[in-house]
Amino acid sequence: MQNYQALLARLAEIGHINTSAAVLGWDQQCYMPTGGAQERSEQLAVLGKIAHELHVAEETGRLLQAAEGEAAGMPDGSDEKLTLRVVRRDYDKATKLPTELVTEIAKATTLGHETWVKAREASNWAQFAPTVEHLLDLSRQVAEAYGYEDRPYDALLDQYEPGMKTVEVERVFGDLRTGLVALVKDLAAAPPVDDSVLRRDFAPEQQKAFGEFIVAKMGYDFERGRQDKAVHPFCTSFGRSDVRITTRFDRNWLPCALMGTVHETGHALYEQGFDPGDDNTPLSDAASLGFHESQSRLWENIVGRSRGFWDVYYGDLQRHFPGVLDEVSVDAFYKAINKVEPSLIRVEADEVTYCLHIMLRFEMEKGLIDGSIAVKDVPDAWNAKMSEYLGITPPNDAEGCLQDIHWSGASFGYFPTYALGTILSAQLFDKATSDHPAITTDLAEGEFASLLSWLRENVHKPGARYLPAELVQRACGEPAQSHSYLHYLNTKFRAVYSI
Repeated sequence: MQNYQALLARLAEIGHINTSAAVLGWDQQCYMPTGGAQERSEQLAVLGKIAHELHVAEETGRLLQAAEGEAAGMPDGSDEKLTLRVVRRDYDKATKLPTELVTEIAKATTLGHETWVKAREASNWAQFAPTVEHLLDLSRQVAEAYGYEDRPYDALLDQYEPGMKTVEVERVFGDLRTGLVALVKDLAAAPPVDDSVLRRDFAPEQQKAFGEFIVAKMGYDFERGRQDKAVHPFCTSFGRSDVRITTRFDRNWLPCALMGTVHETGHALYEQGFDPGDDNTPLSDAASLGFHESQSRLWENIVGRSRGFWDVYYGDLQRHFPGVLDEVSVDAFYKAINKVEPSLIRVEADEVTYCLHIMLRFEMEKGLIDGSIAVKDVPDAWNAKMSEYLGITPPNDAEGCLQDIHWSGASFGYFPTYALGTILSAQLFDKATSDHPAITTDLAEGEFASLLSWLRENVHKPGARYLPAELVQRACGEPAQSHSYLHYLNTKFRAVYSI
C-alpha cells in the first residue's frame, strides 16, 4: 500500500494548511483588529490557493488512482476503501473548481465578515448588499462548476449534506411544518409562561464561570480546547487535540451565553471524539453538518433544557449568582427556560419554533440563488416571511436579515442542516436510551458519561466513514425520520404548558 500511504501523507499536509487557515479565521473573529481585514484576506487567499493547488495537482490524482488499484481486492467496508471513497469524492469536486475561484472566495469571505459586522452594528442591509451580490455570484459559479441535475441549490447543499437534494429538504420540511404549526397553535392557547427571571442582572464573568463548569461536566476537555468571545458563537477545530468554542454574553438574558455555550460544546464533543487512529486522515471529520448539528442540539435542548438537568444543577446556578435567583423555584426556572414564543433571533429561539427560522432561511436562499428574490429586496422579503412563519416582524435589519453570519462566508446551502440535525437529535437520543436505558437514570443524576459513550461509539468515532444516510441507518437501525422529534416536542411541551 505504498501509494495509499503516500496519498495519506500528502492529504495530511493539505489538511495542516487548511487548519492553519482556520486558526487565522478564529483569530479574525475573536481578536484581530478590524483594520487587519485586508491583510488577513490576502493571507487566507494564499493559504487557500496553496491547499487547492496541492489537492487538485496531477500528483494527487496519480496517487489516488494508484491507491484505488492497491485497495481493489479489499472488502468494501475496509478503512482503506472507505477512506478512498471520501478522497475520491473530495478530489472530483475540488478538480472542478478553478484556482482563481477558490482564491477569490477566500478573499471575498474574509472581507465579507468585516462588512457584515459593521452592517449589523449599523443595522443597515444596504451596507452589506453589494457583498452579498458578489458572494452569490461566486456561489453560483461554484454550483455550475460542480454541476447538478435539477437545481443549482442542490450543488451547494451537497457541500454540507452529501447526497441530499433540495426536493428532499422540501419534503422533510413540509411534513415537519404541519406538526409544528399544530403544536404552536395549542401552546398559544394555553396560559403563557413567565420568563422574566431570565432577564435579571447576570454578571458576564459568572455566566462564563457557570457555563464552563457545566460543559466540563459534560465532557469537554479544556486541555484540548478553550472558550472565547465572538460576535456570532461558533466552534472551530484545528485537529482533535485543539477544538475551540466561542460565545457572546447578554447581561440581561441568561440563555444567550449559557445555552449557546452548551450548544457549541455539543459540536466540540463531536470533534474531540473522533477516533485517535484516524488523526490526520480524511476519516477524522464529521459525516455531515446535519450530524454535527444533531450533537449540538441534542446537548443544548434534550439534555440542557431537561427537567432532570436542572433538578441537579439549579443549585449550582443559584450559587454562581448570589441573590439573583434565590426565591425562584426550579420549577419556575425550568418552565422559563422552555418558554415557547415566536422570537426574532434564531440562535435564541425555543425548541418548537426554531425549525421555522430555518425554513424561512431555506426559502430565502433558494430565492437568492435562483434570482427570484433580489438582494436589495431581502429586508422586505425577510420581514414578510417572518410574519408568515412566526407572526412577528423585525423592527430593524440587525434583528432580521443581518442577524446570521453565514452569508458573509458564502455558506449558501448550510442552513437546512440546522433543522435536519435538530430532527436527527431526537432520533439518536431515542436509540441511545433504547440501547442503554441507564442513560436516562444517569442524566437525572447529572451524569453524562453513558450518553457521551454511546455517541462516541455510534456517531463520533465513525467520523467520515459513511454518508449521512448510511450512518443514520447504522446508528439508529432505520432511515432518518421526524416522528421521534415531533413526539419529543409534544410530550415535553404539553407537560410544560399543562395541556
